[in-house]
Amino acid sequence: MKLKDAATIKTNFPEADFWIMRRGSLTTVGTPVHEFNREHIGIKVENTQFLLPRFLFICFESLHLEGRWGEVANGTLSLVSIKVS
Repeated sequence: MKLKDAATIKTNFPEADFWIMRRGSLTTVGTPVHEFNREHIGIKVENTQFLLPRFLFICFESLHLEGRWGEVANGTLSLVSIKVS
């Protein structure tokens, strides 16, 4: 099962439960936030009986603190980004 099977994931998504910073430096890209920005990746859990939005937010916080987004970030110099796929 993939995350897209349990949640809707897209940019410019004001109805999302939380957002992932899509652009920034290697230290900020992938940071989960609760403030909407049309450039961030929005994630809305569709089946809350299966997955709670707060739990998923904490999972994304952990991924960010472990530096996992640096492995998938694209870009040169000090500006990088992650893709929605």
